[in-house]
Amino acid sequence: PPLVELLGSGTADAKEMAAAAFQNLAVNEDNEVAIVKAGAIPPLVELLGSGTADAKDSAATTLQNLALNDNDMVAIVKAGAIPRLVELLGSGTADAKESAATALSNLAVTEDNGVAIVKAGAIPPLVELLRSGTADAKEQAAAVLRILTFNDDNMVAIVKAGAIPPLVELLGSGTADAKESAATALSNLAVNEDNEVAIVKAGAIPPLVELLMSGTDVAKEDAAR
Repeated sequence: PPLVELLGSGTADAKEMAAAAFQNLAVNEDNEVAIVKAGAIPPLVELLGSGTADAKDSAATTLQNLALNDNDMVAIVKAGAIPRLVELLGSGTADAKESAATALSNLAVTEDNGVAIVKAGAIPPLVELLRSGTADAKEQAAAVLRILTFNDDNMVAIVKAGAIPPLVELLGSGTADAKESAATALSNLAVNEDNEVAIVKAGAIPPLVELLMSGTDVAKEDAAR
């Protein structure tokens, strides 16, 4: 298909336009099937590393949507997307960072992908996004870290990267979903006594009490823990 060919062999501008077209098409489930069938995943993953800033953003956004499908998720990982998405967390535009975090959040639902995400060095840039990203980027970074805190080794790395203060900050200032993810992550981290002390010291008690009264059901449950 011409659009897929453009992704692989067009000029930089042509690749950017093709990636933008796929981004718009990928919001429709039937289109997603056609995009994958046409062989678009490998060139989209390639663009994450070699495209213009806008092309990288469009590629990440397209992959974020495709990653919601289990079969597509396997193909995305197999094409080598995880290290490139992690790289984009640190070097992309604000929109690209947000899209990369969302894609990683969708991919992190399997244990093997979680391991690969950590191995690719995702924890420090995810924690940095908690501090400095857009509201949506913070939400997605918290979602990834929440999943990763279910692993003991990851917990150590997450705390070492300085995640506790920005997670506590998110309890009070984040979106409803961000607050929920932050509460779950902190609840998981708090099984370690030193972490529990650090969480309290970071000022978590007032926003946790507030979440008990006004948060989502999951946030209330985790705040109570």
